[in-house]
Amino acid sequence: MRDFKGFCGVLLDHSLLKPICRLRFNSLKNKRLGLINNESRQEERVPIDDLDDIYKYADRLKATVSYYEQPSPRG
Repeated sequence: MRDFKGFCGVLLDHSLLKPICRLRFNSLKNKRLGLINNESRQEERVPIDDLDDIYKYADRLKATVSYYEQPSPRG
């Protein structure tokens, strides 16, 4: 986990090139989970009411980790 100015980033292997998700809790009313699209690396921000809401997205988070752990086609 790495703290940035606007969010807290969850990274695989401490690598900025492998973001798993972003936690945006800067506002008391608007908590958001930033899910990273594997192919485009774009962030989809989904609203959450409670920290436990992250479990609803467990499959997507696991898929992101699996994507990064695949062998590189470049070798």
